[in-house]
Amino acid sequence: MPTLLNKNGFKFFFYANEHEPKHIHIMKGEGFAKVELENLKMALEIIKENQDNFTRIWNEWFN
Repeated sequence: MPTLLNKNGFKFFFYANEHEPKHIHIMKGEGFAKVELENLKMALEIIKENQDNFTRIWNEWFN
């Protein structure tokens, strides 16, 4: 399992037997994500633009 980067508790990696589309896995503690590299920048921009709204909806749902 090639590790690309360890930073601030995040581990960025891929498995030796991966498949298309190109993607990376990210772990921190018990958290896990899989992100397609082609869509990473767009997804991060959408999250940044909508962070307040996402947080508000999360709080409404769980409170």
